[in-house]
Amino acid sequence: MDALTVTRTETHCPYCALQCGMTLERAGDGVFTAQARDFPTNKGGLCRKGWTAGSLLTHPERLTTPMLRDRKGQPLRPASWDEALDRIAGGIRLLQAAHGRDSIAVFGGGGLTNEKAYLLGKFARVVLGTANIDYNGRFCMASAAVAGLRAFGLDRGLPFPLEDIPGAETILIAGGNPAETMPPIMQYFEAQRDRGGRLIVSDPRRTATAKLADLHLQLTPGTDASLANGLLHVAVRDKLIDAHFIATRTTGWEAVRRTVASYWPDRVERETGVPALQIERAAHMLGEAATAIILSGRGAEQQSQGVQNALAFINMALALGQAGRLHCGWGCLTGQGNGQGGREHGQKNDQLPGYRQLANPQHRAEVAAVWGVAPESLPQPGLPAVGILDALGQEGGIQGLLLMACNVLLSAPDTGMLAKRLAELPLFVACDQFLSETSSLADIVLPVTQWAEESGTMTNLEGRVLRRRQASAPPPGVRSDLDIMADLAARLGQGRHIPSSDPEIVFDELRRASSGGPADYAGISLERIDREQGVFWPCPDETQCDSRRPYLQRFAHEDGRARFHAVQRRASAEEPDARYPLYLTTGRVLSHYQTGAQTRRVPELVAAEPEAFAEIHPDTARQAGIAQGGMALLTTRRGEGRFKARLTPDIRRDTIFVPFHWGGASNANLLTNDAVDPNSKIPEYKICAVQLASA
Repeated sequence: MDALTVTRTETHCPYCALQCGMTLERAGDGVFTAQARDFPTNKGGLCRKGWTAGSLLTHPERLTTPMLRDRKGQPLRPASWDEALDRIAGGIRLLQAAHGRDSIAVFGGGGLTNEKAYLLGKFARVVLGTANIDYNGRFCMASAAVAGLRAFGLDRGLPFPLEDIPGAETILIAGGNPAETMPPIMQYFEAQRDRGGRLIVSDPRRTATAKLADLHLQLTPGTDASLANGLLHVAVRDKLIDAHFIATRTTGWEAVRRTVASYWPDRVERETGVPALQIERAAHMLGEAATAIILSGRGAEQQSQGVQNALAFINMALALGQAGRLHCGWGCLTGQGNGQGGREHGQKNDQLPGYRQLANPQHRAEVAAVWGVAPESLPQPGLPAVGILDALGQEGGIQGLLLMACNVLLSAPDTGMLAKRLAELPLFVACDQFLSETSSLADIVLPVTQWAEESGTMTNLEGRVLRRRQASAPPPGVRSDLDIMADLAARLGQGRHIPSSDPEIVFDELRRASSGGPADYAGISLERIDREQGVFWPCPDETQCDSRRPYLQRFAHEDGRARFHAVQRRASAEEPDARYPLYLTTGRVLSHYQTGAQTRRVPELVAAEPEAFAEIHPDTARQAGIAQGGMALLTTRRGEGRFKARLTPDIRRDTIFVPFHWGGASNANLLTNDAVDPNSKIPEYKICAVQLASA
């Protein structure tokens, strides 16, 4: 291309689930973000991550050729695609012949397009015949997904569009910090405030979001369900509940009413550390509002009681009648770019396309008919994400792993043990754009396209299906994940099941496979996405009405009613004790995204936040002999890490916060507990017991 020729492509940011509209401008060989697009979600806004996203496309560390090891312990060397793919196919055959089909596992990611997530599920179950497939969304939105299904009969992160936020008189954000994790969304909260609305935030830290709130409930980590029950206790006591809504649109209320009767404000103050007067004030702010929204984030959900926490906040919304109405409802602040779409079409261990259930015989038959296979040939649900990682290299466990779009050595809990398992695994294949902490341990690394080098669809936190457009060709030697799956299927003698890697053809098949399921995409054409600036699911046909607010008339359960669930607050899997006297919690910061595999390669973002840190209250740091900027040694039952101390009164004295964007000795997940919620199987990232000392 002539250096003076400029091309512009309308697409979407590669990072969070807001999926901001943007325009990429390409001049010669350079690609950069030209401007934010006036799209319905971001309305012309972008955060610093979005503005700099184009620089990754020409980054000097980009992988452009397959790499492999001749044997364990030897360095990676360049290889041809034929050599790498032949090695993978041969390794799969040998391991499955010796150990069975389930000895090969597939691990995906919430950054994959809908087409890739769909095809990965089909590849695992039809080409490999393995039950063991899951993805890193199990680490993020799983608790909210289970809670939404149980309460409403449907898992759509936000069952209303972002445009409803300004119309809510009161909003409660439970364990979320969108001011840092998805900054452009804050314009909706600013509009809500400008209209006289009020904001409540519950969080152990006084985050950037909490500083904007009218009321900050600074609770003890792990006490979210107690707080929610306390709010509902006050609502019942002070006659703030909506008896008509409860009677006509819900079931299960009496059990919840009896349960919350014992969560009087003084008791909840003792359990949560939140003053009783604040609990009462928050309950009245929500209960006296004509319209209210409750949003949960990872703080409440990434716990061994994450599902119960989310259900407790849903109970509050239902009891107040603040659901199934305009400018009302409970929703989840989905994190990953395609965290919503990525969990709908088959890369979860128990799911088939369209959010069908793998264990349901009718669902199996419906999808098998589209795939042209016998229903009984499809495996039953396999291990969830943490179970897969725990089974790596174990006797009778998983001997081979295919990893896509995930840096598990920074995102999974107890990563010290995981590193040993990956290094010793007989066959470890990673598809990656850069040599990350995880892919650097692989036996074979395949270079794959980045977001602007491919087309496809994504589904944002609203359930709005969007179109990602290709802005530039990938570097020579780089292939799409779709191409890799199609090529491996052919080499394994199963090419008929993946006849095309064209994303438009794959999307058409996805539409057919999802037809009739809860997440029905059958009526979503690419042309309609363009015309309507995204299409909300469920969408069974191309003439179907707008489903941006699916609960206005009825909830998704067969009887049309939402379900209450009685919740008791349970202790976390690991509480502080004499040896480990403090709480450790993890999260994100403004300048980085997820494990930082992308953002730590952007100079502007590194300059803004160059290294890992531990956020500690000054009184707590003083007792440990740690000064501002000094090094803190954090030790848990899993391991230890070293972090620069950042002292602030904005965190509880009993709590330390560490972001998880960095590796090495500052890898936060060397410390975290791999205990999981029994229902969602999400790890308890937000709570473990830690010891603090000066390093």
